[in-house]
Amino acid sequence: MSKQRSAIRGLVFAVTVTAAVPAMATAGDLRDISVGMAISSVPDAGYINLTCVGEKTHRLADWAQWQACQAGPDQLRGIRFEYDRESGREGTMVGGHPAILTVMIDKDAKIAALMIETDPKARLYLRKKAFLLGLQARSRYGEDGWTCSKAQPGADKQEVGGVFVDEKCTKTIDGRKVEIERHLYREPNKELKDMTDETRITIRRAGP
Repeated sequence: MSKQRSAIRGLVFAVTVTAAVPAMATAGDLRDISVGMAISSVPDAGYINLTCVGEKTHRLADWAQWQACQAGPDQLRGIRFEYDRESGREGTMVGGHPAILTVMIDKDAKIAALMIETDPKARLYLRKKAFLLGLQARSRYGEDGWTCSKAQPGADKQEVGGVFVDEKCTKTIDGRKVEIERHLYREPNKELKDMTDETRITIRRAGP
């Protein structure tokens, strides 16, 4: 077994058997942001690099400029954002994981959806643990009531260090639909360092 394979196997095993998964410390769905709230209620302080999502991407000076973003087919306008490092936080991290954050805003200036994705460009040491963020999110919204679909290893997707994760879980709670996707696997034609290891969390308003 190569040193790289052995190191990844050891790390995956260590984080998988961790007794307690730290919770996503937040008062809302993400810090002071909650799905359903008015975008005007989100403070400007603490957030930087507000950028429109879509074909035309450009920076915004503050949340109040949300209408400058182009609406998509669903009539929602997306803004990607980061945490301000000067606020004392270690970059844009969620539950200890580097993350990409996006809010989707409806025509009534309310947050219709929030997306949290682990950053594929994060340092390899942190990226190896990206699949664990989904467990933290499930703990945040309660362990019961999830509907999950899970795939099994196959010719195109193989275990990493004896662990394989390819699942999607959904739950409706407090007027919100929470969807969590977790992936940890390796494609046989790629090097081990190029494994797929990620979490995607989408929180939407439930119902029409």
